[in-house]
Amino acid sequence: MSDTTADALLRASPLPALEARVLLMHVLGWRRTQLITRGDEALDAAPVAAYRALEARRAAGEPIAQLVGAREFFGLDFEVTPDVLIPRPETELLVETALAALEGVARPRVLDLGTGSGAIAVAIAAARPDARVWAVDRSEAALAVAARNAQKLLDARRPGGAPTFVAGSWYEALASLDEAPRFDAIVSNPPYIASGDPHLQQGDLRFEPRGALTDEADGLDALRTIVAGAHAHLVPGGVLWMEHGYDQAAAVRALLEGAGFAQVRSARDLAGIERISGGCWAG
Repeated sequence: MSDTTADALLRASPLPALEARVLLMHVLGWRRTQLITRGDEALDAAPVAAYRALEARRAAGEPIAQLVGAREFFGLDFEVTPDVLIPRPETELLVETALAALEGVARPRVLDLGTGSGAIAVAIAAARPDARVWAVDRSEAALAVAARNAQKLLDARRPGGAPTFVAGSWYEALASLDEAPRFDAIVSNPPYIASGDPHLQQGDLRFEPRGALTDEADGLDALRTIVAGAHAHLVPGGVLWMEHGYDQAAAVRALLEGAGFAQVRSARDLAGIERISGGCWAG
């Protein structure tokens, strides 16, 4: 037993108070109220050492989500590893918009391209138990994380069944299926950061999989591929919605309109940024 307490660790931490509390609660398995009611208890040496190790890693820049192995998204607690993009609150707009488009569609078929942790696919599946969901990623490690999240977060008895996870690149992955359906909605949060963008060397992005962040081109390459192939995989009246960069909305709308999509528009996130764009395939 050491003479170090939770209160003492938090007071001495170089981290922002919220980050320090999150790491300490993770190590101790405590809730926020326990940090208050038990803050003056002497802690064992092992959790103190574990906390200090995480504190040092966070001070060096590692993302909180990777340090604790989880991130909340759309009210669900997703497993996060260095193999996947960390789910972000602004991406919830993509889920909300897809769900709105699927209102009134019985047993909708949904395709998530570049699923990563499975956050978008699983969130849609959780909100629409009747939806049949397919999710594609070229990373086998990411698909393993997504599959674990689906198993943990979705009701095994959901009418739409378990999501189907498929390894491969964009639509090419669907060729491995015995029968690839046409979809009522295609959604994607693809890599859209240009290869030379300095943000790739800053903050959490330094620790996330580069292939989930940048197309190693102008930031529109993956978006072009998704738009160009969507018509062959959507039912008439089906929708395509994609997340993109803060300054890419006009370019993505032009791609959609050039590919024959109707009702093309962008939607703004809570920060007022045009975060997603999409349209309807008339067929």
